[in-house]
Amino acid sequence: MPATSDHAAAPEGRRTKISTGVPGLDDILGGGLAPSRLYLTEGMPGSGKTTLALQFLIAGRDAGERCLYITLSETQEELDAVVASHGLSLEGIDVFELGSADTPFSPDREMTLLHPWEVELGETIKVITDQIERINPARVVFDSLSEMRLLAQDALRYRRQILALKQFFAGRRATVLLLDDLTGGGGVQDLQLHSICHGVITLERLTLDFGPARRRMQVQKMRGSDFRAGYHDLVIRQGGLDIFPRLVAAEHHAPFKGDPVPSGLPELDALLGGGPLRGTCTLITGPAGAGKTTIALQYIAAAGARGERSVLYEFDERIGTLMSRAAQQGIDLQALIDSGQLLLRQIDPAEVSPGQFSAMLRREVEQEDVRLVVLDSLSGYESAMPQEKQLILQMHEMLSYLNQQGVATLLISPQQGLVGGMHTNLNISYIADAVLLLRFFEAEGEVRKALAVLKNRGGAHEHAIRELRIDQTGLRIGAPLTAFQGILTGTPSYVGQAGPLLAERPPGG
Repeated sequence: MPATSDHAAAPEGRRTKISTGVPGLDDILGGGLAPSRLYLTEGMPGSGKTTLALQFLIAGRDAGERCLYITLSETQEELDAVVASHGLSLEGIDVFELGSADTPFSPDREMTLLHPWEVELGETIKVITDQIERINPARVVFDSLSEMRLLAQDALRYRRQILALKQFFAGRRATVLLLDDLTGGGGVQDLQLHSICHGVITLERLTLDFGPARRRMQVQKMRGSDFRAGYHDLVIRQGGLDIFPRLVAAEHHAPFKGDPVPSGLPELDALLGGGPLRGTCTLITGPAGAGKTTIALQYIAAAGARGERSVLYEFDERIGTLMSRAAQQGIDLQALIDSGQLLLRQIDPAEVSPGQFSAMLRREVEQEDVRLVVLDSLSGYESAMPQEKQLILQMHEMLSYLNQQGVATLLISPQQGLVGGMHTNLNISYIADAVLLLRFFEAEGEVRKALAVLKNRGGAHEHAIRELRIDQTGLRIGAPLTAFQGILTGTPSYVGQAGPLLAERPPGG
């Protein structure tokens, strides 16, 4: 096969990487793909291979390169439909539909014993190489290898043909993406292809027990280049693939000063020795209705008053209900949103993946300059990540990232039950730097609330258990509840004299 090319080849030591057309994948690969190499993209049908290939070619076209899409499995009409669904265009990209040529795939060609499979495969390769020589592309997508595997029928001949293609493309200084839908081998990865290709990218589509399918990818190998290993979540949207690189907290360090973050309520700040520190995580836990979200809103309002930006990820409560409830307590969330001091995000628990959420969080911190993050709640976050086996590790990495960025994080964790013994499904109290515990207790025929700080790695904290009351003017914190025992167990007993508790405050008082 001829091995000449008009493409100017940079010296081997000066090669720069080329973009894949997918920013997240470029990030994972440390800038993109090394040019003039043969790459394999494999995955079952529906995993996103064709979409990735189209973005790869469009990136080349936009860079002024000649691009060629060779399709053995899809017709031009089917390919046009995929492109149109993403709002993209193949203008300027050559498409060669093998079935339209006089090849073994042509519907008008009779398959007889006079055309054994050895001849059919050789003819197919010859038609492909002739087309490449005519167009002389810098980027080539070959879709897909399953048809070639079926034609070869023999693993040795199949491997020889792939090696011959590799040598042919290498001589022409072309960057080639081979697509394999894994159907020709019963859905099993072809390790022979892995050994031949310079790099291997695997796409997966997972069907959960409930909700939409989840997709993820990993780079199996990439010779001579470092990359971020492991699984990375992805979604297919109109416009192409969005790949969310796995968050590695060690890669993100930003200088910051660990000052206390005040709540605007002196009594609450006194419990934590001035407030939680920047670059720390505070867990607010307790039964439903105890006031966890209200405490978080107090910190959000105080941050807005200082001119700092906050983000609240709402998994459980509807935003309209949250804003109405906050207004009744004197906190105008709409004003904070309008001024840009608050980003309020409603998260659909059935639609988000851990990687997608981490990418959203990074965008808020790095592009929107968010200094306070509130996650309401951990049970909602857990529900949004069904069948995730390493949820605690992912949460740990996310919190480490926020800490290293100097962001103060408030995690709201509802406990199961209202009184008595309680527990939580996702226990991350050991990760949190500070823990605020809320409890219900009974006194004078009323249900009341108590607040205590269980730990504070950022410094000293108050050990007393204090009463908490929420009314139309917001939060109030009372004197230590020294006359009660067993409040934290949920079954308190009164052991003191009749003493003052926080009474109802008249409207406007």
